Amino acid sequence: MARLGAAVNIITTDGPGGKRGFTASAVCSVTDSPPTLLVCLNRSSDSNEALKLNQAACVNVLAAPQQHLSPIFAGMGEGDYEARFGNAQWTTLPNGAYALHGALVSFECRVAQVSEVGTHTVFFLEVQSVHAGDPGEALVYFARKYHTLTLG
Repeated sequence: MARLGAAVNIITTDGPGGKRGFTASAVCSVTDSPPTLLVCLNRSSDSNEALKLNQAACVNVLAAPQQHLSPIFAGMGEGDYEARFGNAQWTTLPNGAYALHGALVSFECRVAQVSEVGTHTVFFLEVQSVHAGDPGEALVYFARKYHTLTLG
C-alpha cells in the first residue's frame, strides 16, 4: 500500500461520542450525486466509535505547510485531543465538526452509511457543504514519505 500515493487528510468529529480527529490517506470520492466521500478507519481507533455516534465529520485536505499536523493527528505524539487541536486554528461547523484554517478544502459531511471490511470501517460521508481554501501546494503521502505537489 505504500506505493499507492494519496492526499493527506485530517478528519474531525464532535458530538455525543466526543471530540476526535485523525489522519487518513484512505479517502476518496464515491459519487457526485449525492456528493459522497469514503473514509477508511481502523476499528481499533478510539475515533471509530466516536464517528459512529456523532454521525458528523469534516474531511480537511491538508496543504503542504500543514504537514506537521499529520503525525500529531495520527497519534504519534503526546497529548490528548484538546492538545492535538491546539496545534492549529479551527472553525466549528454547523454539524459540530471542525474545519481547519488553511486547508486546501474542507468537506462538511454526515455519515450516510457504515461498512465493516477486515480490520477497518468504511464510512460513506455525504457532503453537506464545501469550504474551499486557497489553491496552494498539496500534500501527498507516497512511499512512506511526504511530497508536495504544485500547480503549473
